[in-house]
Amino acid sequence: METILFLSPTEAALSKSALEALATAKQLADSLGTTFSVGLWGDNPQSAADGIASCGAEKFFAVAGAEFAQPRYATDAAAAEALARVAGATVVIGPSGSRWNRVAAGVAHRLGGQADSHVTGLSVSGGSPAIARWYYRQRMEGVLTRARRPWVLAVESGIAPAWQGAPGSAALVPVPCTPSGIRSNVSGIESQAADQQTIRPDADLLFVTGAGWTKKQPDGQVKTEEAQKLILDFLRLSRASLGSTKSLVDLSGEGQATLTFLTHMNQVGQTGSTPRHPKGLSTCCHGEEPHTVGWRFVGERRAISLDPNCGWSRGKADVLYVADAFAVMEKVNALLAQKVGG
Repeated sequence: METILFLSPTEAALSKSALEALATAKQLADSLGTTFSVGLWGDNPQSAADGIASCGAEKFFAVAGAEFAQPRYATDAAAAEALARVAGATVVIGPSGSRWNRVAAGVAHRLGGQADSHVTGLSVSGGSPAIARWYYRQRMEGVLTRARRPWVLAVESGIAPAWQGAPGSAALVPVPCTPSGIRSNVSGIESQAADQQTIRPDADLLFVTGAGWTKKQPDGQVKTEEAQKLILDFLRLSRASLGSTKSLVDLSGEGQATLTFLTHMNQVGQTGSTPRHPKGLSTCCHGEEPHTVGWRFVGERRAISLDPNCGWSRGKADVLYVADAFAVMEKVNALLAQKVGG
């Protein structure tokens, strides 16, 4: 019988992606007709454990200590290994993120098991767990099982609703852990101001820009500065996440005018990311395969284009607005400013 363990680092509470992974672990355990346990590590995991006390886990294991609060390979890997061993886990499920992705393979090696990342689905095949993954630049989905145990998995965000339930009081089982080889410390965090941040994985809307923003407009003029203001104003007012096609991101390398706030981190599509948002709005894009492959997991897809014959109009967008993106976004920003008072 499989022993399912949900693992996650903690802060005051579990992140949305962690709650999604918890829901996935619970669903897998229910499908297999078995129970599951929770393993948490951090400075004080009790608060996070209490927040999910009613999730139905058989046991709650925890590695606690100030040294486990920092995102660091040595301590994260040691804590995850200790929790997996004491739980006797055969399937370990963690949320895909910088901390778990960094240590999952190492933890699997220490346990003598196998690791898989970018898991986009969990099911049961022939009485055994099976995972779904996308291959060949997100064009083909594969389902696979493994006989080797323990099986350490990193589950992608957005593939399941986040677990919801009443908080309570979780009885934590303390797990001793003495990590070795600690050679780094986090001295501080440098990040952009909230208004400058353009990548927001938890945003309800994905706003994607295309190269058309930097091309000559109907009046024969290039309006890059106006485009930048329209886009940044929309992001500020809507709190949307910003994506871009590869063509727009690479324009600066070709000596052409570009949007200064874009980097390859914003790139979606064939050679970029495949974000998962409830809604998406594409502007000044052609809607060809390399672009739309990044939209595969977006719920409701809309596009703005002056070309009624562009790729978006051929069944790739749920709604296509044949209009000038500059004019549309100027009007949208005005309406949003009235609504939010900005």
